[in-house]
Amino acid sequence: MFLEMPFDDIAIGACWTSRGRTITETDIVLFAGLSGDWFPLHTDREYAATTPFGARIAHGMLVLSVASGLIPLPVGRIVAFYGMDRVRFTRPVFIGDTIHARAEVVEKTLREDGRGLLTIFEEVRNQRQETVAVFTARILMQR
Repeated sequence: MFLEMPFDDIAIGACWTSRGRTITETDIVLFAGLSGDWFPLHTDREYAATTPFGARIAHGMLVLSVASGLIPLPVGRIVAFYGMDRVRFTRPVFIGDTIHARAEVVEKTLREDGRGLLTIFEEVRNQRQETVAVFTARILMQR
């Protein structure tokens, strides 16, 4: 994984794909409780059945949180998660779907404080290799 390398050794275009993680009903219920987002599309089976999705789906922010956790952040190299841009949810994630994240380095910026800012394009896919979310993440790293 490129984040385990020193900042200066990371190449633009470097890619990495995570292991999979299955989204469960428990994940959705716990996320709803933690976030306070009890929107019925996520938590009410009967309501969700009447929507175009036909069933409950995972919260978009849950999908992003899980995807973020699938990318290992080595202690000592990573200073902070710096932000996220251009987030799009392109397909629903249903209970029982297994997602994984694919990360590609798209930009490196040297900062005046001596640190490096790494820009990563991330694509989250399900078990059918369908893209369910995309975003650009920035990670502040030691040099």
